[in-house]
Amino acid sequence: MSQREYLKIVERELQRINKVIDLKILRGEDYAREARDHKILLKKVRYSRRQSFFQNLARKIFPSFAMPF
Repeated sequence: MSQREYLKIVERELQRINKVIDLKILRGEDYAREARDHKILLKKVRYSRRQSFFQNLARKIFPSFAMPF
């Protein structure tokens, strides 16, 4: 599984959890478990999309030569 496919799956799961949270808020139910899962998935997305300092620096200095990540 490529990183792109992995991110799509995680983002779909985030959307699903958001819908569940929204419904529970409307019903006045507790949504702590879903909020925790949402937080964990967000960390996974941010971790997989992060870039090193040098990649960011190279992209800013040499935008036409930097490799797309």
